[in-house]
Amino acid sequence: MNKYVFQILFFAFSLSALAQDSKPNINWQLQDPDADKIYGTGVEKAYELLKGKPARDIIVAVIDGGTDVKHEDLKDNIWTNTGEIPDNGIDDDHNGYVDDIHGWNFLGGKSGNIEFESTELARMYHKLKTKYGNLDSTHIPDAQMAEYREYKNIRSKFLKEQMESTQNLMVIAELNSLIEKVKKQNNGVLSRKAVKRYKPENEREKAFRKGLKLALLLTGKPADLEKEIGEGTKQLSNLAKYNALNTDSIRSAVVGDDPNNPSQRYYGNNDVTGPDALHGTHVAGIIGAVRNNNIGINGVADHVKLMIIRAVPDGDERDKDIANAIRYAVDNHASVINMSFGKYYSPFKAVVDSAIKYAEAHDVLMIHAAGNESKNKDVENSFPTNELDNGVVTSNWIEVGATDQKKGSSLIGTFSNYGKKKLDLFAPGVNIYSTGPNNTYITESGTSMAAPVTTGVAALIREYFPELKASEVKAILMKTVTPSSKKVIIPGTKKEKALLSDLSVSGGVVNAYGAVKLLLKK
Repeated sequence: MNKYVFQILFFAFSLSALAQDSKPNINWQLQDPDADKIYGTGVEKAYELLKGKPARDIIVAVIDGGTDVKHEDLKDNIWTNTGEIPDNGIDDDHNGYVDDIHGWNFLGGKSGNIEFESTELARMYHKLKTKYGNLDSTHIPDAQMAEYREYKNIRSKFLKEQMESTQNLMVIAELNSLIEKVKKQNNGVLSRKAVKRYKPENEREKAFRKGLKLALLLTGKPADLEKEIGEGTKQLSNLAKYNALNTDSIRSAVVGDDPNNPSQRYYGNNDVTGPDALHGTHVAGIIGAVRNNNIGINGVADHVKLMIIRAVPDGDERDKDIANAIRYAVDNHASVINMSFGKYYSPFKAVVDSAIKYAEAHDVLMIHAAGNESKNKDVENSFPTNELDNGVVTSNWIEVGATDQKKGSSLIGTFSNYGKKKLDLFAPGVNIYSTGPNNTYITESGTSMAAPVTTGVAALIREYFPELKASEVKAILMKTVTPSSKKVIIPGTKKEKALLSDLSVSGGVVNAYGAVKLLLKK
């Protein structure tokens, strides 16, 4: 029972609260493993080597859920499309997107924005249910039998997913009930002491109290914990709600496109902030928050312009949106693309594959977050991926897992996916302090944070060494990682350990200083 409760807590707190530090080590990802004894990327040390060396401005595309382009620590580094006249309702640069000043939003239309979506599994289920849900299995033509069997398989997985969502909501409701009881006995205040004093009414409540004590210990601030529980409840509620619907009709009504036409290119609006810009703003800050301005944080890269492309809702992103986002970034001269998202089903994978090949042909480097399910990517496929359907693996892609500050057995984030063959390298991704909407700053954890750290390092290399191709930048970063001779705990296990070289291709953590040092010797 305890293990179950802890898993629910971890999920409900969005993978961040359980790892948050009440006193964040600001910019730790920029520090150096040798000089600072922090398992960062050595970025500040790299800049010391680069003093006096010219650099070019480059464009970094952030494909995410939306970014606050007016943030005090980001606005000076936001890309502006000089080919467009703002807000005149005309496609001045004739690229198919009207008033795309700072990027584009593939989740919007004339009637607003898509904020919530179902999972890809749910969309696949509802599509097939329309065709097979009311058919007698004994009267299905032989030519359709394979698809019918696929429907039955997807239906089984979908119903299991919905049942788990419902159970998780019930568990969170019980947790909230316990919190209210504790607060009632403590003058309306939640505290660690109050939880410790509370006497459980039964064994189940006893297990929940133990989980709550652990969560409070790790988060530090009860108010932050309650906020995370609230956000977790919202996410689960919307997941269950939208999974029960055929969201294609909602999508069509809001965006105005055909969700099942993967070749459709020109739709959306220019609202790159969207209804919830928390994730995208945090990611953008890691890459390119203005450096050394005595405001907030320092981003990794110092000569970037951040192109904002909104294509990731609260729910699973759609393949066509990701493909179009990649093509938009390439066509508007991005050098690096950050992709802190992913899913486990991809019905229109071919259209994404085509976009990835398009980026490769135009020398654009793509950085992708490996995912936060403690899974071995060598065993279970996730998407998008640079392994195309024809077996070809593109050369312009870096798959990134997440690490913590301190060297030792707990170096890898407990949530991080891994893979000896399919995960390229690790990067700082636990307790990363960065920008949030409305001039705020927050701490988050996830491979979603590790990817932009790597994106920033790759951008730094492309700024100062413009002669390098995307594949060459990847090769340098892979060659110069910070290794670890000690075994680390494998995510998803309690005590099982392995070397970083058993959990990734490179066997180490991205190292900007090592990369720059090697390049300056050439």
